[in-house]
Amino acid sequence: MLRNADCQLNHVNGLKLVILDIDGTLLRSNAAHAMAFTEAAQRQGIAADYSRILPLIGKGADKLIPEAFGIEENSSLGKKLAQLKGKIFKERFLPHLGPTPGARELLKEIRSKGLTPLVATSSDREDVDRLLERAKVKDLIDDAMTADDADASKPDPDILHAALEKAGVRPEEAVMVGDTPYDVEAANRAAIRCLAVRCGGWSDKSLRGAAAIYDDPADILSHFNQAFGLPG
Repeated sequence: MLRNADCQLNHVNGLKLVILDIDGTLLRSNAAHAMAFTEAAQRQGIAADYSRILPLIGKGADKLIPEAFGIEENSSLGKKLAQLKGKIFKERFLPHLGPTPGARELLKEIRSKGLTPLVATSSDREDVDRLLERAKVKDLIDDAMTADDADASKPDPDILHAALEKAGVRPEEAVMVGDTPYDVEAANRAAIRCLAVRCGGWSDKSLRGAAAIYDDPADILSHFNQAFGLPG
C-alpha cells in the first residue's frame, strides 16, 4: 500500500513508472550473452567474432543475428543458432551471473516511493524469470515486457510503447533505466526520459542522448531524487 506522502509526491512530480532493462543494467550478463552466441555459432560452423557480437548485445535476436552473422533470424540456420545460444547461455553462464551493484536496493527504493517498476527486455518471456532471479530482484518487479510483446526489438521503441500501454501512463510519466545505446535510442524515440548506466560496458560517448549517466544502480540510488526528478 502506498503512503499518502508518496502518493502526493508522485502526483506533484508526475512520475509513475520506472522501466528497467535487465541485461547489463540489473544483471552482469552482457559478456556472457556474447560468449554464448560466439560458441553457438562456432559449433555450427558459422564465422563468429566475439568483439563484433558484444557491442550488439542489447538488441534482440531479430537484429543481432543478421548483423553479427549475416543470416536471417527466421531462417532454419538462424533458428538453430538462437536455440543453441539459449541453451549454452542458460546451462553454462546463467548459473554464475550476479546482480549489478545496487540493483536490489534501487528497486526497493523505487517501490518505497510509490513508483511502479516494470521490466522491458529483448529477452524471451520464458527466460525473464531466471534472469530476474539471478539479479535477485524477481520479487520486486511488478511485470515484464519481453521480445514477445514487440514487433521489433530495441532500438525500435515498440517494447517501450507496450510498457506504457500496459501501465496506462504517458511517456512524460515514465523514466527508463538502461545500459546500451539501444536503450537510449528506444527511450528517446518513445519520448521517455532515459537514465543510462555504465556497468554494461558502454562509454559515455556511446550513451550520448541519455538524460544522465551513472556508474550503476547503486550510483543512481545515491542520487535518487535528482535522478528521478523528485523534490528533496
